[in-house]
Formats: sequence, C-alpha cells, structure tokens
Amino acid sequence: MMDGSIPTENGSVSSDRDGSALIFLGTGCSSAVPNAMCLIQKSDSPCYVCSQSLSIPPERNPNYRGNTSLLIDYCQSDGKHKYIQIDVGKTFREQVLRWFTLHKIPQVDSIILTHEHADAVLGLDDIRSVQPFSPTNDIDPTPIFVSQYAMDSLAVKFPYLVQKKLKEGQEVRRVAQLDWRIIEEDCEKPFVASGLSFSPLPVMHGEDYVCLGFLFGEKSRVAYISDVSRFPPNTEYAISKSGGGQLDLLILDTLYKTGSHNTHLCFPQTLDTIKRLSPKRALLIGMTHEFDHHKDNEFLEEWSKREGISVKLAHDGLRVPIDL
Repeated sequence: MMDGSIPTENGSVSSDRDGSALIFLGTGCSSAVPNAMCLIQKSDSPCYVCSQSLSIPPERNPNYRGNTSLLIDYCQSDGKHKYIQIDVGKTFREQVLRWFTLHKIPQVDSIILTHEHADAVLGLDDIRSVQPFSPTNDIDPTPIFVSQYAMDSLAVKFPYLVQKKLKEGQEVRRVAQLDWRIIEEDCEKPFVASGLSFSPLPVMHGEDYVCLGFLFGEKSRVAYISDVSRFPPNTEYAISKSGGGQLDLLILDTLYKTGSHNTHLCFPQTLDTIKRLSPKRALLIGMTHEFDHHKDNEFLEEWSKREGISVKLAHDGLRVPIDL
C-alpha cells in the first residue's frame, strides 16, 4: 500500500494516481542541503554530499534537501483530490517548480503550520503563486491552520498577509489571500482541513518552545513530527503502540548523525524513539549534510531487519501512496 520508489532514479513518476499519497516536498534542515559553506569555501577534502549538487540535478539527487514540508494528496470518497500543505518554508517556491510540476499538483487547498520558525513559514508570501491570479485580491482565501502563538508571531512577520482591511489611502497590492484559523495545542482537540481530520501533537522543540506535529488518517494512522527534542507524555501515548495504537507510518525528525542537540532529535535518539513508539514503518526527515542517502539507508536496512521496523531516510520528491 505504501511504495517508496516514486519518483524513480531517472525522474519518472508512477502512473498510480487514483488514491491518496504523501509527497515529501522537503526533507532537509533549516539551512537545507547542500550546505552553502561547503561549496563556497575551498577544501582539501570537499564534502561528498554537498559536492554532488554540482554534478547531479536535484530531481535525481536524494542528497539535495529543501526545508521540511509535506504535501498530502487526499483522495476523498467521491474521488476528488484535495491538496493539504504542511509548512511553507524558505525553499517553497523551488519545491513548487520542481515537485508540483513533476507530480501534477494543480493547487493548494489548505495549509497547516507546525510552528512559526523561518524554515516553516518564510515561503508564505509565495502562496500567491499557487492561487488564482487577481490584481485586486478578489479570490477565495486558502484556509491556514496555526496555533495562537504562531498566529501572534506571523502577524508581526507578515502584517500584510494578516490585515483584513486596507487603511485609508492604502493602495491595493496583490498578496496571498489566507483564511487564518486557530487550532489548539492539544491531542484531544482535532480539526478538519479539506475534509481530512488532524489531531495536533504538541512536542518540545527545545525546552522553551512547543511545536506541533500532526496525527491523521483513518484507514492508515500517520504521524508527522518535523521538529522535536522531547515528547510530552500525552503526545507519546497518542502515537505509541502500547498507548493510543500502532502507527502505520511515523515521519520523524533527525538532525545530526551523531551526538545530541538541544532542539532536535539526532540519529541515535531518533532510532531509540522509533523503538519505543514501535510504528510499522518510519521515514526520517530534517537531515543535515552529514547524512548520505544511499550509505545511511544501507545501514538502516540492516537496523530494520534486526529491530523488525522498516526505517528509511526520506528524500525530496518522494511520493508514498497510502490509504487515508
């Protein structure tokens, strides 16, 4: 039911488009991969992962990673498709040009934000590029679901996207039209976006900051958690096999390959978390240039056989058919 082989190595795409699917628009950290410093500074031992970007096109290079972002292609019971975007980061426009075109995504029907950091929101201005053109902004706004904390921050970052009425004498300028909707940081308070129900999963992104993950899907239980350093007990219970029920797919943060970090899980903690939650399958996102897609997936293949849980690094452009 879930197939990680799309797109293929030559950039082609499966013709299976009848059902729902998850499309990984970005799987990298905030600074993205390649790391710019690896390319602009001379070195006697250049970074292998980043150097690949100079010779391999991004659509064929799984080590080319934009900001973490997921597009849910939700096929409703009547066969109509709705497109739900989780996070709109600094690399959003690039992701639209590369992956919307490849996967034939015609629009964004709703947006969900995990938090208000730059790698999750600085592409919001470019939402107008996937909305119908109107020089007077006379279009239906796109629903966007955010926590109150994120809303307060975004009103400062993007006042022109939040402003409802023009001030006297203010000219009309074309901007993204958004319908801001507040969601609770509570596992027990779900919301519906484009016909699909989501339960917020509050997690710690550093001990001073709450970020949201999301649990969705009735036929397949999927949890998307892009920025996490620690799981509060209620959230862990909701997504663990021994608690709220086994996940069919866990999409989880992993920043660095070794050590630890104060605001993200790193590879050792990510694997420990997966063993603790025991999903049927896990795909990892948020990687820096320390990760080499092919070599580290070879390691994960052996780890998966040993632990009995399928775990792989995701990559930009990956399309995963799934029954939601």
